[in-house]
Amino acid sequence: MSVTEKDRLPLDPGRVSGLRSRLASGWTLGALAAALLVLLPSLVVLASLAAPQSENWAHLASTVMPTYVSNSLKLMALVAIMTGIAGVGTAWLTVTTRFPLHSTANWALVLPLATPAYIVAYVYTDLLAFAGPVQSALRDITGWEAGDYYFPPVRSLPGAALMLSLVLYPYVYLLARVSFQRQSAALFDAARNLGARPWRAFTRVALPCARPAIAGGIALALMETISDFGVVDYFAVPTLTTGIFRTWFSLGDPVSAAQISAWLFVFAMALVFLEMAGRRGRVANPLSRDMASQPKRLTGIAAAAALVACALPVLLGFIVPAAVLIRYALIEGDPLLGRNFLDFAWNSLFVATIAAAIATTLALLLSYGERLHPTRFNRLSIRFATLGYALPGAMIAIGILTLSTSIDRAFGNFAETQFGFSPGLILTGSIAGLVFAYVARFLTAAYNATHSGLEKVHPTLDAAARILGAGPRRVLAAIHVPLMRGALASAALIVFIDVLKELPATLLLRPFNFETLATRTYRLASDERLAEASTAALMIVALGLLPAILLSFSISRGSTPPQLAVPPTEK
Repeated sequence: MSVTEKDRLPLDPGRVSGLRSRLASGWTLGALAAALLVLLPSLVVLASLAAPQSENWAHLASTVMPTYVSNSLKLMALVAIMTGIAGVGTAWLTVTTRFPLHSTANWALVLPLATPAYIVAYVYTDLLAFAGPVQSALRDITGWEAGDYYFPPVRSLPGAALMLSLVLYPYVYLLARVSFQRQSAALFDAARNLGARPWRAFTRVALPCARPAIAGGIALALMETISDFGVVDYFAVPTLTTGIFRTWFSLGDPVSAAQISAWLFVFAMALVFLEMAGRRGRVANPLSRDMASQPKRLTGIAAAAALVACALPVLLGFIVPAAVLIRYALIEGDPLLGRNFLDFAWNSLFVATIAAAIATTLALLLSYGERLHPTRFNRLSIRFATLGYALPGAMIAIGILTLSTSIDRAFGNFAETQFGFSPGLILTGSIAGLVFAYVARFLTAAYNATHSGLEKVHPTLDAAARILGAGPRRVLAAIHVPLMRGALASAALIVFIDVLKELPATLLLRPFNFETLATRTYRLASDERLAEASTAALMIVALGLLPAILLSFSISRGSTPPQLAVPPTEK
């Protein structure tokens, strides 16, 4: 009997039991291997805590570490407050009211996600500096001189929090809007019928019901905050992330840099547990009678106030930065816009494409493995494998650098001893290490999108294919992949754009003389050459519009965006 004919026969119970056991073992081992591979850089960083304390670390711990931790906490607190107010306020207005340009505000409020925070910081520093156009115009109008007036310094800790909040509030807006849309209006109407004023009904009924979504959105924003390097470095705000770079490059002490990264890991895990604690209340609003909210049409001053409240975040977070960059690009221009710029763009597109392909493939295997064998161990392994988005890029880069240098050193010693030559650095400073960091960092986004797409494929299709003799690989290739093309494309696109914007990991791991759009923008803007950096920054912003538009479409359909969905946990 041929293999093909044998596969077409019905499976006997004993064979089915053995096959299930082998599948369970294979996919479980695969999920565990993927989790260990992705977590390896973080484990290396945590292992640094067991290293003997050096003089540098003792000096850092007694002098600058309290400042690093304090500033990081203050920055997170300010970002949480600002993103919470902007995200929740705009979400409530767009769901419960109608005002001029309401439909435009629904999708436009997502656009600031397309703009990296460090680009916004460069633009507003140029606009609001003493010699910038805003203060110059103010002095021309009023006749004031230097010292006659007070202007808040943009390059400060509150300024850094504002820059980050302008581009991160959409995380809160997206999840809060979905929550408000799914809430039953019966609860709110009951509170109003009992005499509660609109504000009291909002704070005592609607807001507590949306608490899990709001907590999840703020947690995502704070994960980006602790990962940021471009804004805090440009604004000279010493945080844990800037401390890693200073310790590595200025002191030349990778062990102490890894120990600072371990503190970042503690912050990231605290945010993960915060987000998980918030989602435990996601079953709030248990009503048998569910009815949609009837939006209230605003007129006059109320309509104008709602329009301004929704337009201001879009204006400050997207329109102003994009307009300034376009002006610089068109009027002053970029002298390196020719061949050199194409090289920078090609480098970015090259590593982003490879990382997106690997992350999407790995995310698909993890999602399908959980579908085949949804045990607690498998889910736990996948949960660990998808922690990368909560981990700062600088921390992952430090782990990879430490790991790669150790491997290169061991291989070099072996080659020197056995063959009498030194091969030099092989893994350190290579494209492979850079791509590995991207995959470890953004696997979460790819997994959430693929898992969301796989959940929409009904299990009966799997059962029918298995009854006909198809194995898991064939079911995946012939049924799931064709049905998940949109989800897979969305996963790859999200990772692609995130890689283009990633700065800390790229600065630490890029090969010598390897420039990307992000690093070129950072280098030129840091030298106060924003006009020359405008073309690279515009390209990053333009490409970032694609996932922002996808997010807008997801919200307009009333569904949770897959890239913002949280990986499932054991129920």
